[in-house]
Amino acid sequence: MMSSVRSPLGNRTILAAAFGLAVLAGLAARPAAAEERAKDLFGAEKLPAATSAQSIGFYSKGCFAGGVAIPMDGPTWEVMRPSRNRRWGHPAMIALIEKLSRDAAADGWPGLLIGDISQPRGGPMMTGHASHQIGLDADIWLTPMPGRPLSMAQRESMSATLMVDEKTHLVKDALWTPQHTNLLKRAASYPEVERILVNPGIKKKLCDTVKGDRSWLRKIRPFWGHDYHFHMRIGCQPGSPNCKAQETTPGDDGCGKPLAWWFTEQPWRPNKNPDAPKARDLMTMANLPRECRAVLDAPGPASVEAATYHGGAVPVAVAAPEPEAPSVPATTASGTAGLPASMNAFTATPEIGIPLPRPRPEN
Repeated sequence: MMSSVRSPLGNRTILAAAFGLAVLAGLAARPAAAEERAKDLFGAEKLPAATSAQSIGFYSKGCFAGGVAIPMDGPTWEVMRPSRNRRWGHPAMIALIEKLSRDAAADGWPGLLIGDISQPRGGPMMTGHASHQIGLDADIWLTPMPGRPLSMAQRESMSATLMVDEKTHLVKDALWTPQHTNLLKRAASYPEVERILVNPGIKKKLCDTVKGDRSWLRKIRPFWGHDYHFHMRIGCQPGSPNCKAQETTPGDDGCGKPLAWWFTEQPWRPNKNPDAPKARDLMTMANLPRECRAVLDAPGPASVEAATYHGGAVPVAVAAPEPEAPSVPATTASGTAGLPASMNAFTATPEIGIPLPRPRPEN
């Protein structure tokens, strides 16, 4: 039998090697557990990715590039809660919001108060929404724009009007007007809009009162919350091959049994696990489409104003200086929200330059 001879340093060497392996194993396992949350990464971005406009992933799990901001003020809108920096969206979304504000004003609505759209590069938000991640969602308050401009402090603190009784889940009749119905009908009239989320009580109010053409009601979908605003969602846009479409809405008006379910006890039972973390609190970059890493790493435009939409079919936006870049094609006469698939929202515009913020009209 062979006898073993142990060196005084042998145990130390073995222990050191074992410790080293354990450390390496720990480092290998650590990134999965310690990877930074996606909401922290996207929430820290102040400007969009200066690339061609495209939505990536799904409404509740994705990001977007080439976003533009809606101006803080317009003749028929004002942005609320500006400190959140959530007035960004796909150019088609921003163009449609502006169009809705003009059309609604022509219908008799005083003007839009615009809530959250998306963060500059989308992604999960620090607070609030599960969706709004790919630049194709927007919240519009059901409170009309006041007759006088709101200060920044008022935009941060002003409360929206709660349109629904929290006990009965029915609309407060003293607050609902035909203009509210017309606003939702106008929003639903656009082909780009695939669905509009409202409180079940608002859906019921429409089902009970809308006469004549009711085809647009199929886009109005009941959902929890949405008692002071409506949520407008458009479909995946051209140039976004990695955008995942949502299911189509049923073809009927949605006023039958599915709506009746909302007025039973079941939808309003207390959450059995109220302390469970939200999906946005757990998401890491590994949970998002891999293209979202490139969106985070992409350079931004020169300033917020360089990425602010100022009307027409083409956003006025400028990326980091590119002297040789081609100019933006002329605005189309139709002024529609759609953009060519190849359009870069940040193409330089040497003839126009970076526009100054437009003052709010006096009247």
